[in-house]
Amino acid sequence: MDANPDGNGQVDQTWLAERAHLVDLAFRMLRDIGAAEDTVSEAFTRLMGADFENIADRRGWLIVVTTRLCLDQLRSARVRREQIREPDTFAQLAQPAGGSPIDPADRITLDDEVHLALLVVLQRLSPAERVVFVLQEVFGMPFDQIAASTGRTVTGCRQLAHRARTKISTSSIGPTMPVRDAVGQHLTDTFITACATGNLEALLTVLAADVHGDIDLGPGAAAEIELVTGAQPVGTNLLRFWGHAATLVSHPVAGRPALLGFRHRRLAGILLLTLDDAMITKVHIIADPLKLAVAARQLAPPLGPADTPNAC
Repeated sequence: MDANPDGNGQVDQTWLAERAHLVDLAFRMLRDIGAAEDTVSEAFTRLMGADFENIADRRGWLIVVTTRLCLDQLRSARVRREQIREPDTFAQLAQPAGGSPIDPADRITLDDEVHLALLVVLQRLSPAERVVFVLQEVFGMPFDQIAASTGRTVTGCRQLAHRARTKISTSSIGPTMPVRDAVGQHLTDTFITACATGNLEALLTVLAADVHGDIDLGPGAAAEIELVTGAQPVGTNLLRFWGHAATLVSHPVAGRPALLGFRHRRLAGILLLTLDDAMITKVHIIADPLKLAVAARQLAPPLGPADTPNAC
């Protein structure tokens, strides 16, 4: 969905203000950027058909609709029939498309910088457990709002959250990063929305005055290319590369706030953020094609019987 085709300026403004947050939310549940974007588009389509003027809390309305659309997908027959792959370690997935093994030294770097094990752990939860866990632990939503979003009771949501936490804490590849950090989440939320809307002024509110960064392009290219130092130049460069043409979603990497950057629904970069005194002081971008290929493989929905020929 592009900015609302009916020309309703208020819907256009809501789309610009809320889409990035909703895609981030949907991606956490669905683990698929295309499905997340399509789900949010469907939510806005429903908003256009609703009594828009009388919806006081439009973000809340969209969160409820997006959450329930995600639940519908997670409960679908295709998802129920999927064979969830359970790698013992992230390194087992570190195989390039050509099939040749990655050098052990490179694997150590991959494990440290592109550790997305939490996404695999989330796949072990039931659809309802995953949705409640994401809303409560990742986005900090109170249980009464989760109950309203999912159509369940508060007690039922608490029980689902407890079961989800128990499964994750006992997982053999349990998360290596804190699930929720209020300061980090606020900074990444602001960062994502500012990039999505091209709002340099908003982006500057989370960048330190002397912020700087570098980019990892991998072997065969300059290993580290220094970005321009300073909030204004760095912010301008970030909007140039990660603005309207890209989709950013938050996901902690190796204990640090981080963003996954997609272009045309393909992983194009991982942005690691360094924080100091509630500001972003450094942006390190992983753009090494090999590392991105490994991360994309980890993110890809597992192949199951529903995806194979003649599946029943």
